[in-house]
Amino acid sequence: MAAVLRGSRRLWRRCPGHVALSPVCRRSMASKTPVGFIGLGNMGNPMAKNLLKHGYPVIATDVFPESCKEIQELGAQILDSPAEVADKADRIVTMLPSSPNVIEVYTGTNGILKKVKSGTLLIDSSTIDPAVSKEMAAAADKTGALFMDAPVSGGVGAAASGKLTFMVGGPESEFTAAKELLTCMGANIVYCGAVGTGQAAKICNNMLLAIGMIGTSETMNLGMRLGLDPKLLSKILNMSSGRCWSSDTYNPVPGVMEGVPSANNYAGGFGTMLMAKDLGLAQNSATTTRTPVPMGALAHQLYRMMCCRGYANKDFSSVFQFLREEEEKQQSGGGQ
Repeated sequence: MAAVLRGSRRLWRRCPGHVALSPVCRRSMASKTPVGFIGLGNMGNPMAKNLLKHGYPVIATDVFPESCKEIQELGAQILDSPAEVADKADRIVTMLPSSPNVIEVYTGTNGILKKVKSGTLLIDSSTIDPAVSKEMAAAADKTGALFMDAPVSGGVGAAASGKLTFMVGGPESEFTAAKELLTCMGANIVYCGAVGTGQAAKICNNMLLAIGMIGTSETMNLGMRLGLDPKLLSKILNMSSGRCWSSDTYNPVPGVMEGVPSANNYAGGFGTMLMAKDLGLAQNSATTTRTPVPMGALAHQLYRMMCCRGYANKDFSSVFQFLREEEEKQQSGGGQ
């Protein structure tokens, strides 16, 4: 079922960067139908910006009004509820924190499905339980809309640069329609299979990411305790067999790398609470499929512990700081 296309209802006043629209940009925006975007957090905000940069008028909303200010200044139209967005857009992207948020945004009192039009393409880039994606797809189908899951990998940096990886689940016949929008926000758009398989791929990826970040943090901490300079150790790891994304792109040690959360007191990025949530999804799936995941289980427990120790809103790479502080507490206790 192809998305219904309609002409743009208004001429947007500004392009990203607060500059007046050129004649070319005006024609580009006028020729593309609006895209709804719901969820303007650390990931959703730069994703919506990239849609604007590619000439798509954006109609957006977020439960926190302050999250909408920046994208509104760049030309997006801001509405009060998901239902209002669904009334004005035939293609909608959602980027939300958890399964309950997705259920509310789609099926709640002011949810998308209250006013969605038949033929609307719904793309959910949240990371949620695969079973919930299937539930939302079934609910959307009753309204004549099409739901696809398309969770992302790459972090805030990739979201800002438009280089995310999307893992897409849904009817293969509609993959091309989804890819048109996702290509504006990502460099790798991968079809995984039926609805829910995108989520399956994502929770497997994030379990490995969590394990890798813990391993990188433990390794860096041990090297520093042995007298190695962290930048030197990082350089050696990244030219050796221990190299991984957590070491060469998102190093958790302050001062080793610029432009990552560890260089900004672990602000921004992907929150520890969200990582604990994703690891919980992986654990639920492992239990359902009777799959042994001992390292994943340990990672889940560690990130849950961090949430209880004040790290919930810090980036998940703060596991390095958590390990250092736990070490200091033990040394302090041992000396009394």
